[in-house]
Amino acid sequence: MIWAIAATVLAGLATVVGGLLALHPGMRQRGPLAFGLAFAAGLMIVLSVVEILPLSLSTLRDSGVGRPLWWTAGAFAVGCALVVLIDAVLPEPAATSGAAGVDAGDGGGGGLGLQDNPRLRRSGLLIALVIGAHNAPEGLMTFLTMLESPELGVGLAVAIAIHNVPEGMAVAAPVFAATGRRGTAILWATVAGLAEPVGALAGYFVLRAVLPPELLVLTLALVAGMMIALSLRELIPAARRYQTHPAQSLVGLAAGAVVVWTSLALT
Repeated sequence: MIWAIAATVLAGLATVVGGLLALHPGMRQRGPLAFGLAFAAGLMIVLSVVEILPLSLSTLRDSGVGRPLWWTAGAFAVGCALVVLIDAVLPEPAATSGAAGVDAGDGGGGGLGLQDNPRLRRSGLLIALVIGAHNAPEGLMTFLTMLESPELGVGLAVAIAIHNVPEGMAVAAPVFAATGRRGTAILWATVAGLAEPVGALAGYFVLRAVLPPELLVLTLALVAGMMIALSLRELIPAARRYQTHPAQSLVGLAAGAVVVWTSLALT
C-alpha cells in the first residue's frame, strides 16, 4: 500500500511541474500540450483494452466467480458512467480556463495568450478547485491499479502525471499573471495535485466496505472504464483544442499507444 500511495502522490504532484513551466512563457506552447495530452490518452486506452480488462476477467474466472464477463462489463460501464457524471456535475476546466484567457490563442498559435487581468486570480483558484475535483477519481484509478498490479500501476501513474502537467499550467498561469507571485501560483497547483491521493484513500476505503474480497478485482475494470471515458471525453478533445496542426494530436496518440504496447510486450 505504501508504494500505491507514493505513486498516487507523485502522479498528482506532476501539477507542480506544470506550475513551474507556467512561469516560463516560452514553455507554454500549444503544440507540446496537444502532444502530451494525446500521448496520455493513447497510453490509457491501450493499457485498458490490452491489459487491464483481460486481467480483471481472467482473475474473476480463476476465482470461480459466476458470469465473469458480465461482472467485468458491468464494472467497466460503471467506470464510464462515473466519469460522465463527474463531467455533468462539475464545470468544465477547459471552458473555465478559456474564459479566463488561459486557453485563448495569441493569434499566431504560439503561447496561451494570458491576459494581465485582476480577475485571473479568482479564475485560477476556481480552476484549481475544479481540477482538484477531477483529479480525485484519477488518484483512485492509480491507487487501485497499483494494488492489483504494480507493473500496470506504474504505467498508469506515468500517464496520469503527463496529463497533470498541463493542468498544473492551467492553474498556475492565471494566478501568476494576476498576482506576480510565483509561490502563490505553485501553491495552488500543488493543492490541485494533492486531491489525487486524498481521493484515492477515501475511495479505496469506501470500496473495501461495500465489496467482498473476491470482487475487489472489479476495481480494475472500473479503472479501465474511467480511463477510456476520461481519454475520449477530456484528453483527446483537449489535445485537439490546443493543437496548431492535426499531426500533433495524432502523433501523440500513436506514440502513447506504441510506448505502452512495447512495454507490455517486453514484460
